[in-house]
Amino acid sequence: MAKAIKKEESTTLQSALDSKDLAILHLLQKNARITVKEISDKMHLSTTPVHERIKRMEASGVIKQYATLVDHAKVKKGLMVICYVSLKEHSKNAGTKFIKLIHEVNEVIECYSISGEFDFMLKVVCEDMNAYYDFHVNKLSSLENMGHVQSVFVMGRIKETHEVV
Repeated sequence: MAKAIKKEESTTLQSALDSKDLAILHLLQKNARITVKEISDKMHLSTTPVHERIKRMEASGVIKQYATLVDHAKVKKGLMVICYVSLKEHSKNAGTKFIKLIHEVNEVIECYSISGEFDFMLKVVCEDMNAYYDFHVNKLSSLENMGHVQSVFVMGRIKETHEVV
């Protein structure tokens, strides 16, 4: 029942976003540091309605947060690895425990629960192959209930964006 309500709220909220909201979101996704004045100028609106729309989208959760995108190589995290993970046990408690532990591992920058042969997909960044080996052996493989891990090394980034509208 709660899932149905959340889905209904999400659908209602999404349909409540008009073309001006979507345009504001597009500008903010391109540059989160853009000012309300700059958005107002680009959209030919006064600052007050733009500010109110942004605040409404923040309050409703459409805008979750503002972030700084970092060049991984320039902060010595140039190696990216996609790890597919399967757990030995598939109880709710075991999954919850794994997720809690993953939140504590700094090398993991994204984690997805997935369908298919594996249970989770992790996006991992490390300085180099030695750092990844250390992460794999001493952190990931040592987690309780770890089954199988398949590592795929990213050779290059073709497209990388966080823009959804």
